[in-house]
Amino acid sequence: MTIAAVRDDMPTLEALLASGASAKLITSIYDGTALIAAAHLGHDGVVRELIRGGAPLDHVNNLGWTALIEAVILGDGGSRHTETVRALVEAGANPKIADRNGVTPLEHATARGYTSMASILSQAGR
Repeated sequence: MTIAAVRDDMPTLEALLASGASAKLITSIYDGTALIAAAHLGHDGVVRELIRGGAPLDHVNNLGWTALIEAVILGDGGSRHTETVRALVEAGANPKIADRNGVTPLEHATARGYTSMASILSQAGR
């Protein structure tokens, strides 16, 4: 599942989910999930599919980051990372979960000048 997510391989991901593979598994040395891996790469279509598959939206890995935080911190602020943030927020990811330093996804987006992401996160935090 995580390999398909990282490779942005929708056909394989869909086949895995259809055959009963779980989007909930912890799959990396960082105690991450396929959703976190896809989010940090901005694979917005994969993120949406994993959300439909029941991936845990607010899982915190051993770095102290959620998928939402990774999409901002490791993202480039472009359209695919912005759509990833939108998908996570629309699905109910908690935008108030901060990293280990107490910095929220909105604060990270604002500090990086990612205005579209910051707007989405600001609206979600209301």
